[in-house]
Amino acid sequence: MGAGATMIDRMTRRARAILIAAATIAALALAAFMLDRQTGDIVGAARVIDGDSIVVAGIEIRIHGIDAPEFRQTCHRSGRTWPCGRAATAAMRTMVAGREIRCRAREQDRYGRTVAVCLAGGLDLGAAMVKGGNAVSYGAYQSDESEARAARRGIWAGSFESPATWRAQHPWRGH
Repeated sequence: MGAGATMIDRMTRRARAILIAAATIAALALAAFMLDRQTGDIVGAARVIDGDSIVVAGIEIRIHGIDAPEFRQTCHRSGRTWPCGRAATAAMRTMVAGREIRCRAREQDRYGRTVAVCLAGGLDLGAAMVKGGNAVSYGAYQSDESEARAARRGIWAGSFESPATWRAQHPWRGH
């Protein structure tokens, strides 16, 4: 019985060690997940770069799901040129002014910027920009764009080049 008992004792010790290691790994993974959830938001005042880019807590953020006219981009309305890029930038400045901005990172773009959904109070900045006719939907907010188009708000009140097309034709002026 002595030899059999030591074999079982050894297996039990090995099984216990594996169980303790698995529990430790699970606890560390849970702690990392909880820490990430607590610190995952980027919070602070915003500095506006343009209609779809802001800086919060020192991090450059591109608003998820939208593409706004570039700062120097112009559009046409009622037979006249108007500075739609400046208007988009002004709309973003108005929405973030004096408010705490809370952004939830989604990914990084090819320029290394954080792409995030950002809120000013309860206001989704991406949805508000599209709904106001100050940006086109870019993978999100399609119903808000349809509403802005139907109401002929902002860029939808006339004609414009998509911001992507404008950037391609003016690489020295885009972001």
